[in-house]
Amino acid sequence: MNLSHTMATASRGVARLFGPPAHEHRFAARRRLARHTLWAVTLGGIALLALMAVIDVPEIRLMPPRGTSSLWPVRIITDFGKTRYVLTVLGAGTCAAVLVSMVLKGQAAARMLGLSGRLAFLFLAGAVPAMIGEILKGVIGRGRPFVGGAPDAFHYNPFAWTEAYASLPSGHAITAFALAFAVSALAPRWAVLMWVYAGLIAVSRLVLLAHHPSDVLAGAIVGIIGAMAVRYWFAARNLIFTIGPDGAVKPVSEGQAVA
Repeated sequence: MNLSHTMATASRGVARLFGPPAHEHRFAARRRLARHTLWAVTLGGIALLALMAVIDVPEIRLMPPRGTSSLWPVRIITDFGKTRYVLTVLGAGTCAAVLVSMVLKGQAAARMLGLSGRLAFLFLAGAVPAMIGEILKGVIGRGRPFVGGAPDAFHYNPFAWTEAYASLPSGHAITAFALAFAVSALAPRWAVLMWVYAGLIAVSRLVLLAHHPSDVLAGAIVGIIGAMAVRYWFAARNLIFTIGPDGAVKPVSEGQAVA
């Protein structure tokens, strides 16, 4: 596959990604997404209030002090959920796959371009909810554990836009759960491993006193809903995913073309 062919194929993919939706079952998928989002927000909101009222303060009191030297393994684990690191790897992987496809031929080049599309989906599934999370952090302005000196689950400074008041939602949890959902959507065989990964990142944020339990739950909700919306966006444009008559979104195998 030469450079001009690769660029033309990539350009068509980008045009479809940002073009109008075309899948015949997209309305059923949209209703399904809206229903799942409503349930997640409703039940998640109730759980968040319960955590704030009952669990948050007792939990952070049980955690070791910040800076405890023995927590170095947890600090390493938590970096695997850092948004900047995850998105950099996915973005670089997407670009590398496109470049490699330029020197390959035939089916090998097509498979590499297909990989670049899947990596682009993972990148956007993480980037979109992460951007939403950053806005929510600044607007909500919840203090991180022990900011102000005392453990207080209801310590807020809205529109502060500072790191100390950027606890809700957890950015690491957003990225980890968005990535877990997105990878599971593409390759269900990796689902258990990815949800374990997300769980470990969530626990690491609690142990390091970076967040309250409710912050982590909020991050999980934002990450999953955001990744679901990105998956719908791709499916509605016949990219990577397809939609069944009932609105269920399923991945398209690498060797299967999407109409």
